[in-house]
Parts: sequence; structure tokens; C-alpha cells
Amino acid sequence: MAAEREHDLIIIGAGPGGYVAAIRAAQLGMNVACVEREPALGGTCLRVGCIPSKALLESSELFAAARERFQVHGIRLADVTLDLATMLGRKNEIVDRLTKGVDGLFRKHKIVRYLGHGRISEPGAVVVETDKETVALRARWILIATGSTPANLPGIRLDGDRIGASTEALSYPNVPDHLVIIGAGYIGIELGSVWRRLGAKVTVVEYLDRILSGMDVEIADEAKRMLERQGLDFRLSSRVTGARVEGDHCIVECEGAEPISCDRLLMAVGRTPMTANLGLETVGITPDEHGRIPVDEHFATSATGIYAIGDVIRGPMLAHKASEEGIACVETIAGGYGHVQYEAIPSVVYTHPEIASVGRTEEELRQAEIDYRKGVFPFSASGRARALGQTEGRIKVLADKKTDRLLGVHILGPRAGDLIAEAATAMAFGASSEDIARICHAHPTLAEAFREAALAVQGRALHI
Repeated sequence: MAAEREHDLIIIGAGPGGYVAAIRAAQLGMNVACVEREPALGGTCLRVGCIPSKALLESSELFAAARERFQVHGIRLADVTLDLATMLGRKNEIVDRLTKGVDGLFRKHKIVRYLGHGRISEPGAVVVETDKETVALRARWILIATGSTPANLPGIRLDGDRIGASTEALSYPNVPDHLVIIGAGYIGIELGSVWRRLGAKVTVVEYLDRILSGMDVEIADEAKRMLERQGLDFRLSSRVTGARVEGDHCIVECEGAEPISCDRLLMAVGRTPMTANLGLETVGITPDEHGRIPVDEHFATSATGIYAIGDVIRGPMLAHKASEEGIACVETIAGGYGHVQYEAIPSVVYTHPEIASVGRTEEELRQAEIDYRKGVFPFSASGRARALGQTEGRIKVLADKKTDRLLGVHILGPRAGDLIAEAATAMAFGASSEDIARICHAHPTLAEAFREAALAVQGRALHI
């Protein structure tokens, strides 16, 4: 082993939490090292998660629109055919450009990148195991940002082909005749939408009695009806007991029901923190019952000088949540003030239409016995939505009954992922529904529907 290399901060993991933290730390004057075992930077999100899935969602939506909805705009196409290889190639090119972009940012900020598996060997020390050598690093601070890996169910073995996780589902060489998805969360719904639009029969099997667990029930139920109209088949309250490959097909066993035969099976039952073989035991860190690393409000673990962010700690497994935690963590380490406003972190499902949420749901407010008022405005009453030809869905605004402060905003409709940013900003600044109602919104825009929903909180909606 070569002599130890000294840094101020060592970050293990170069996903949206790790690489953003590395850049911010470098901006603050630190000598930063980032250890990543994958050749391409950006983590699961950029390589085999958020970015490639959104590329396929966009391409597949355009394909479906060309076949089914262009006619109402006066656009008639004689023949619409799928070139899956080109579609997948576009997705790969987007990923390649963005991962190279992160690499360029590392060079710009003089961040030292180590390719290999990082393992904490003792307080302030990390060993990087590469194909060629073992490198010893030392730093005052260590930040764990290793992310997560797809979860599995007992009795099911992923073979990376017929039975796979989201990574495999991003690169099927052909459109499955029948795709079965276990799990009706974000990943399952999004990838199910992709392959349904491209021609597959899609069956989504879910243990719970609803889809999109944790999302506002009213919004989730309406989204389910829309997705069913698009061709997705949901089998709720269904427990999968096993799955196996037989020739070129899979057999999925469900409790109390006939087995389902399909040609591909996608496991989308959530994700598990990636904390194995990190050397946590060498510094006395013990993960909790969910495999997460316990941290305090400043992301410090029980070991001095060691911090953790993102999917390996508590909270939603969202890329933007990890990035915010990375920034807050290194700003605190540098002697400043770092803070993440968790109640204002939005979440988005990139189906068609999109589903977005920030703050509390009605169910959470009732459980907490918080009195609230609700304002709802349908996109069917929006001029801009009419012009787009996308009138399904609604915006729901929840506000405190006494103070009128925004408590939650839930959107099902066109470009909900963009619209939710205004709601998140308003909540971060403690705005009331009256504040939103009194702001002039450009006409005609989808954002006007948010204002109308805010007006509806006080029974004052103008256009319905």
C-alpha cells in the first residue's frame, strides 16, 4: 500500500448527494476527495434511475401521443412505428453527457476522484480498493453518501434478465408482451407507463390496497383511475409469494390467486440503504433496523468526524433531498449554518399526467388532529390546460384553519412537477393561501390553477 494521501474531506459515493456535497465543499475551500466505484459519476439517479427513466418517459409519451392524440390537433400521421434501439440510444446519450458533465465539474473544482470501493478503516481513514492497487486516504472529515440499492422479496431471485429490477427495465432489448411489476410505488408506476405506451401488457401487483403509498389518498385514487384508462392493470391487496423462470417466461405466484405468466418481471418494492462493507463497525456505527445510519440534526454519526446523508439515513429516498442534505452538511462542517426544511421537500411521479406533492396529506392532518381548510381547482376549468388538451386532474391546497398557513399542496395534472416548485417555495417562506391568492399569475398559464385552488380555500375561486 502506498503512502497515505491527505485531504480535508473524503466523500464516499458520487451520487446526487455525494457529488453536490463535493462541489459545495470545494467552493468553501476544502481539499475534497470523492470515492466512487462506478466509472461514471452521478450515482444511481443519473446512471440508472431518475435521468434515464425520465428520458424514456418523455420518448414513450411522444410515441403514444403520435399514435393516439395528435389527430385532435389536426396532425395526421400515416404510420407511426417504434424504433426501440434509437429510443434507448437517445436515453444512453443523455446519461453519457450528464455523467461527463459531473466529471467536468470535478475537474473545475479540483476535486480528486478515486475509482474503487471505499471502506472506513479507522476514524479519519478510508481505504480505496481498486482493480490495480489499494489506496489509503486520510482526512479530518468523512461523509458517507453511498445511496441505496433495489430491494427484493423473499423467495425471488433476481437473474438480471427475466427477473430484474429498475436497472434492467431501462434497457429491455424488446417490448415485452406481458410485463408484471411487483410494487405500485413511483418506480413501478413510471416504468409500467413506459412499457405500456410502447405496447406491452402491464400488470402491477401491490401488497397494499392502494397505489403510491404515502401520497394523498384522494389524488392517488384519481391517478389510479387515469392509469387504468391508459391500460395498466392493478391487482391490489395481493401478496406475491414467489417467482421463477420457466424457459422464456416467468411465473409469478400470488397468495390466493392463480399464478401469472409473463415474459418479464420487474421488482419495484422499494430500495435498501447501501451500507454493507463500508467498515462502519470499525468506528462503532450500528445501522438501525432498516439498515439506515443514525445521525443527528447536523448529519453527524456516533463516530467523531463521520457524517452521512441521502438514502443511507432517515427520510424519503429522493435525489434532491440528498443534494440538500449534502450542501447543509458540508456548510455546517465548514463552520457555517446548514439546514434542510424537510416539510417543504416536493416529490413527483412523472406519469402522464404528472403527480406532485409537498407538505402534509389530508390523512396526515386528520391523524394529527389539525384543523384545516381545503381548496380544489380542476384543470378542466383551466384555459391553458384546454389549449394543451390535458384537462385531467386537479390542484388541492390544504391550509391551517386558524392561521391560513399552507400545510400541503397536491397536484395531479399537466406539468405538475414544475408547478409544485411554487408551492414548495411558498411553504418554505411560511406563506398562506391568501398570499398565493393575491399574487398576479400570468394568463393563460397552468400556474393560474394554483392561484384558483388557493382562492378556493376561502370559497372564492373565480373560474368554477
